[in-house]
Amino acid sequence: MATEGATVDEWDDDAMHTLKTGIYDDGGGLSVIDAHFHIWDPAEQRLDWLGGDASGDAAGGLAALNRRWTMRDLETCYRPFAAQGVHWLGGVYVEVDCDDPIAEDRLVYGNRDPHILADVMRSAVSPWMRVPLFAAGVRDPLHVPSSPRGRCLEPTFVAGLRALGAAGLPFDACVRVDELDDLAAAHEQTPGLTLVIDHMGNVTPDTFDERYMAAMRRLAASPNTVVKVSGYPTADRAFVRDLLAFSRETFAGRRMYASNWPVVSMYSTFDEHLQLLLDEDGGDESLFRDVAARVYGIDVRGARGSGRRNADGGRPSQADEPGEPAELGSPAH
Repeated sequence: MATEGATVDEWDDDAMHTLKTGIYDDGGGLSVIDAHFHIWDPAEQRLDWLGGDASGDAAGGLAALNRRWTMRDLETCYRPFAAQGVHWLGGVYVEVDCDDPIAEDRLVYGNRDPHILADVMRSAVSPWMRVPLFAAGVRDPLHVPSSPRGRCLEPTFVAGLRALGAAGLPFDACVRVDELDDLAAAHEQTPGLTLVIDHMGNVTPDTFDERYMAAMRRLAASPNTVVKVSGYPTADRAFVRDLLAFSRETFAGRRMYASNWPVVSMYSTFDEHLQLLLDEDGGDESLFRDVAARVYGIDVRGARGSGRRNADGGRPSQADEPGEPAELGSPAH
């Protein structure tokens, strides 16, 4: 059986058998783990990337995001898909690029919703980084304006990636599309790390070209690289079909479905993104469930939401009730 923190190439046949026999038996249909969602509350967190404050003042499409988003909201999004046999097991919370990651750690740890199966938390990557004990992975945003170009190649950053690999923690990489080659060069120096490429490398129809495909193939050359199938606009269906076909060919067995909710509304809708994937890859249990369970150490045996975040003995496991800590979460951000 593969152990928690095992790299992708260490997953064994026994682990695959366990994932596919009984653990996800919901009476048929497709069991789904959402590998990337965000929740937040502007009244509790400062989110400068929203461009506003708790009053809802924000520019452009961000205005609709500048409010509280909860796990109940996300559950409501999945509910209509039950008619198609989709059984949403829960998902992976990803940090929100807020101004106080330590406060975010506390707020996320206090969220008791059982659908939060694992947490990818914020830390400034270095050999001395501080990572909360409940974290199933780390993200240090590389796509934001405050992150200098080429930062992932700095010696301190590369040493931090090595430290994450030694600790068995994956790194979620959200990078500018023209820095994918830099990310590949960094990972070539840290082969023991499980690298998760967020949002298909932030590709768009305008950047889906030979340069992008060459960089993604370079990243895929490492067996410890996986990709989240999310983050791309869906209006151009030919682009979506070609991109998904490229991802199947390049990252066979190493793709994770992710909604990027609620930020998905900036370039698509939740329903359209999920429906297109169901239409193109609806039978792919690896995409919709197994890879995320392995990368983030999620064990869903016996009950929905019994993942690594609830396996540390002291972690809460009950659903939020009135009076419990507020629900909080993140961006594609």
